[in-house]
Amino acid sequence: MITSWDNDKLTIGLEGRIDSGNAAGVESEIMDLIKEKNPSRIVLDAENLDYISSAGLRIILRLRKTHPDLSIINVKSDVYEVFDMTGFTEMMKVEKAYRRVSVEGCEEIGRGANGSLYRIDKDNVVKVYNHADALDEIQHEREVARLALILGIPTAISYDVVKVGDSYGSVFELLNARSFSRILKSEPEKLDWCVEEYVKMLKRIHSTEVPEGKLPDMKETAISWAKFMQDYLPEESGKKLLALVEAVPHDNHMIHGDYHTKNLELQDDEVLLIDMDTLAVGNPIFELGSMFNAYRGFFELDHDAIESFQGFSYELAGEFWEKTLRAYLNTDNEKVIRSVEDKARIIGYTRLIRRSIRRGGLEDEHKRAEIELWKSELIELLDKYDTLLFDNDLEKAEFHNELDIEATEDNLNAVMAFVDENLESVGCSMKSQMQIDIAVEEVFVNICKYAYHPEKGRAVVRVGVSDEPVQVKITFIDHGHPYDPLAKDDPDVTLSAEDRPIGGLGIFMVKQTMDAVEYEYKDGTNILTLVKNL
Repeated sequence: MITSWDNDKLTIGLEGRIDSGNAAGVESEIMDLIKEKNPSRIVLDAENLDYISSAGLRIILRLRKTHPDLSIINVKSDVYEVFDMTGFTEMMKVEKAYRRVSVEGCEEIGRGANGSLYRIDKDNVVKVYNHADALDEIQHEREVARLALILGIPTAISYDVVKVGDSYGSVFELLNARSFSRILKSEPEKLDWCVEEYVKMLKRIHSTEVPEGKLPDMKETAISWAKFMQDYLPEESGKKLLALVEAVPHDNHMIHGDYHTKNLELQDDEVLLIDMDTLAVGNPIFELGSMFNAYRGFFELDHDAIESFQGFSYELAGEFWEKTLRAYLNTDNEKVIRSVEDKARIIGYTRLIRRSIRRGGLEDEHKRAEIELWKSELIELLDKYDTLLFDNDLEKAEFHNELDIEATEDNLNAVMAFVDENLESVGCSMKSQMQIDIAVEEVFVNICKYAYHPEKGRAVVRVGVSDEPVQVKITFIDHGHPYDPLAKDDPDVTLSAEDRPIGGLGIFMVKQTMDAVEYEYKDGTNILTLVKNL
């Protein structure tokens, strides 16, 4: 850890990785330096910092409580992204620096009109753009990726912008991972596990609300499909198809658009979503339509063709699709399952027919047979249904859970894991989750230290999520000494470090990051509620 001392300012160099494995040691070193120098100002130099986890972020938060003027400089792009996504750039001064990368001696693995792709190590590749003014193009690409990441979707994306010679490059992680298709082919006994993880990710996507106008509206795309079909269906069938699609209400919840087992990767123990080009917003029926095609629709005439696409058999694909529908809809009711599947087939066949015709399918004998099969199925389904909607509990659910635990600091990790698990299950963005984590840690540690002192007691942590408005409420309940943390005046953050009294910064940060903080003492119980709009 390299340090420098200048006019009562301590600069501390952060190096390598800071994660749960070494965070305690790093913090101990920093505290020893601060104790020795007693600086009025601290600067963290992140030039050599390659990675920081939430454990490292908490070190910085604790430093900021005692040194509010704390700043971070020379932050690499990928690390800066972490600070930005978790809200640190809004709480303190964080200065970014572009990382320089050399491709001299690197293997060129691809070349296109806009640039060349080089392997820079076993895990990463960099796309170097031909034009020195390509930064805007790269930034646009990264903004789309950043949106998905901010909204809490774990995905393998371009994660860094670097300087390469006189131009710029975009860095991608080359996944050392296995797709769900490969897992299903090589380990069919893991079918149920794959279904569980696949549906968990699907629900996470569909519960994620996207700010208006940030992604294409799949309904508009589907309307264009239905309009195309007017020339290829009987008049009444064509009119009904268009009316059904137009009647689907606008929906700002995310859909992937090409959600199948080749686009889910297992890296170590983490499931990642890839191929984000088709990301959109819309009703889940549009997602289910493309999913039906991936396991059934494309291969109804030629069952063997799925082997070259998914890598497993038509029979296994059917079993996976069936189990997925049951898990997603959370029902074994055959009538409900078949109804939703039929509505997905309407969307699926519409897309397949249009795609095949636009690619010259009417001029090929085999393709014509496929088109006729899909068209006959579509016409029959259009006679059966008057809506494409189904009862989607994902959009209406209220999540509610609680943890009753001894109020000791040894249990902090268990509390954080409990809260994070509940937040992830409803698609909470990484930024909001980190801000909530900060507040949860502050409140729970205060309960541990003061609620029952000098004795010990228990605390209840309750998590609730509602959709009108979309917000999370975390309630802390203890039966300790009456204490209203909101009664204390906020610290004057304009004062110098010497003039500022100790204490009060923790609850001040809680109030700054939450949309509301409420306290009540009732029937011998302290009740503190944090409210965060999602």
